[in-house]
Amino acid sequence: MSEEPIGYVYVRVADQVEAEIRSGRLPKGARLPNERAMGAEYGVAPGTARRAVQELRDRGLVVTLPNKGTFVVVDGPTERPNL
Repeated sequence: MSEEPIGYVYVRVADQVEAEIRSGRLPKGARLPNERAMGAEYGVAPGTARRAVQELRDRGLVVTLPNKGTFVVVDGPTERPNL
């Protein structure tokens, strides 16, 4: 049997991206890959990547600008979003 925790895949993807933001690997202003590329990078369907990006928006970590992309809006280890 698998040792993976029970939960939604999109939350796990969002958690991974958040960890990259917090570590500084994705700095403030960095553009996230599009849904298809993100899906390929994390081994999930584009719809799952889309839901993960929505989760990141809900957490206040990224903002999506129509026809521009999705961008990190917090600094890694120092800044926390206002919840």
